[in-house]
Amino acid sequence: MVEYYLPRGMRPSTLEERRKFYTEEFNIAGVRDWFRNWIGKVVFAVIIGRHTRIYPPEYEEDASATILIDSYRSLEDVRGWILEFLPESVYYDRNIYDEDGNVLGQELAFDLDPENLTCPIHGSLEDKMRRGQGLSFCEIELEMVRDETIRLYEELSKNFSNLRVVYSGRGFHIHILDLETFSWSHEERSKLARNMREMGFMIDEWVTSGSMRLIRLPHSLHGMVSRIVTPINASELESFNPIEDRRCIPKFLREGGRDA
Repeated sequence: MVEYYLPRGMRPSTLEERRKFYTEEFNIAGVRDWFRNWIGKVVFAVIIGRHTRIYPPEYEEDASATILIDSYRSLEDVRGWILEFLPESVYYDRNIYDEDGNVLGQELAFDLDPENLTCPIHGSLEDKMRRGQGLSFCEIELEMVRDETIRLYEELSKNFSNLRVVYSGRGFHIHILDLETFSWSHEERSKLARNMREMGFMIDEWVTSGSMRLIRLPHSLHGMVSRIVTPINASELESFNPIEDRRCIPKFLREGGRDA
């Protein structure tokens, strides 16, 4: 397993812990509510063990692959597939498809992670990559990403009215649900991403432009850090601390699981 340095209390989850979470704690009602206004069928996806190298032995060859889940009858079926793969990460496809698989639109989102920033202690992503620690991050970086999310939310609120914030495990996502944005072209999305970058915001432009259409599923488990992907109110951001917030901590840690 690859060893990363992580904030206090965060660590990769074991296969048995993933199983326990998706069997006992996975909030299917919350997932259903997240997609309450979605048009068409949602396509889900999993990555079994690309970063943690923790995976069921029978899926060793597929551990780093992105596996789509598009054949299901209910969210309980989706849970069944997740329990089959016991993945480190679960995503959904932001594209909206018609019955023939044609893309009708896409949900607009912003992704803010520690690698988008330069840590005063650990340096830039390039610095970490040279040390073989590309996905590592510390508590300072987590606070920096939170503060950046607050600033970006405030800026986006000037032009958009329906915004939702999600703590993603390592950083934050801002989803823009204003109806007209679902039909934006790649060029329109890219222009918005460039504008935000030019204003000094450190974001993942690939996500906002639509070039990377998968995004982490709210209420799923981020298996690299053992935190629940949690929707939160923007008004909570300033005081939000995923290291201690019980909404983000799975039961296998709250009930005395081994520490990081």
